[in-house]
Amino acid sequence: MEDLRIAKQDMPHVAPETTGQPARAEAYVAIITCFNRDDTINYSAVRNQVRRQISFGNNILVGDTQGDFTCLTHAEKVRLCAEIVEEADGRVKVLANIGMPSTYQSILVGKDISGLGVDGATVLAPYFADCPDEDVFLHYSKVADSLQMPIYLYNAPAITMRPLSAEVVGQLASHSNIKGIKDNSTDGARMRAYLDIAADNADFVHYVGTDSLICEALSHGAAGCMSDLGNILPRTLNNLCLTFANGSSKEALKWQSLLSELRADLLALGPMALWVKQLLYLMDNSVGLGRQPFPRPNSAQEEALCAIVEKYQIV
Repeated sequence: MEDLRIAKQDMPHVAPETTGQPARAEAYVAIITCFNRDDTINYSAVRNQVRRQISFGNNILVGDTQGDFTCLTHAEKVRLCAEIVEEADGRVKVLANIGMPSTYQSILVGKDISGLGVDGATVLAPYFADCPDEDVFLHYSKVADSLQMPIYLYNAPAITMRPLSAEVVGQLASHSNIKGIKDNSTDGARMRAYLDIAADNADFVHYVGTDSLICEALSHGAAGCMSDLGNILPRTLNNLCLTFANGSSKEALKWQSLLSELRADLLALGPMALWVKQLLYLMDNSVGLGRQPFPRPNSAQEEALCAIVEKYQIV
C-alpha cells in the first residue's frame, strides 16, 4: 500500500532507507494493533504492518494510542513487543509505550519488555489521577530509576487532561536514563519550550507527535517524529523526514502539506485516533477494528472515509 497521489502531483520520489532515518530526522510510526473478529490480537497481521513500515524505512512505536494500549492486557503488551522486535530483526528501531495509570504498573510492563530487545520506552504521564508536578516528577524518576533501557517522556494532554509542564520536563531532562520526550500537543509555545530544553541538554531529544507540526519541529531542532498518519501514508512520512535531513526543506514542506491535509480531513470527522484505524481498515481489512467500546462509523462517516480514500487515491 502506498499513496499514489504523490506521483500524480509530480512530487519528488526519495528512495526509502531500511535502517531508519539520519540523525535529527528520525521517522517513527505509532503502529496499530491488529485484531481478529473475536477481539484476539492478529499477530500475523501486526507483522505484516511491521514489514510494511520497514519497507519504507520507518521505525516502530508499539502500544501507543493507535495501538489500543488501554485495551491490551499485560501479557498481550509483552507478546506484542516480542513479536514486533522479532519481525523488525534490527532493521529499524523499536520503542514501546509503557504508560499505565500507576507507576508500579508501568515499571512491571517495562521490566517484562526490557529484555526483548526494544530500544527504549515512552511513558505516558499518569492518566487517571490528576497529579501535581511533584508527583509527576516522582513518577518518571522512579520509572527511570527502575528500568535498564532509555526512557522517553510522553506528553499527550488529550489523554491525560494535563500537559507536562516545561518546569517538570526541564528537571527530568537531567536524569541520566531519560533521553527525550514525545510531544503530542498542538501548543506551539509549549513545543518550543520543550525544544529549548532539548537544546540545553545534549542527551535529551524532542520527538513531535502531531503530524501537522513535523516540519516546524524539525526546523527548530527536533530529533524526529512519532506519527499516527504514517500508518496511512508511510512513504510520505519517510520522504518528509529524509528530504528534511538531506537539507531539502522546500521538498519536505510538500510532503508535510499532504499529511496536514489528511489530518484536517480526519479531524473533521471527530477525534483523529478513532479514524486512522477505520481508514486503514478500508485499505486492508486484515487489520481488523479496535476492541469494543471502540466506536464503529455510522453510514455517513463510512461514506466520508471512502471519500478520503478516493481523494488521496490510497490503495
